[in-house]
Amino acid sequence: MSRKGNCIDNSPMESFFGILKQEMYYGVPLRTYEELKKDIEAYIQYYNNKRIKQKLAGMSPVQYRLHASQLAA
Repeated sequence: MSRKGNCIDNSPMESFFGILKQEMYYGVPLRTYEELKKDIEAYIQYYNNKRIKQKLAGMSPVQYRLHASQLAA
């Protein structure tokens, strides 16, 4: 995240946090800090490497970046 009040840089992070809460947090019983930390780290790995997005042509963010860099080369 960038400096305070910079909405252009903060909007992708706010979107990510909203998706994270929807997909892994709401409706789940409370956990310890350590369990929550472990679950968030696992979710970030899932989000970046496995979760496909229609906006990215059905690829995960990492797959899309690799594909785009191959096209540019």
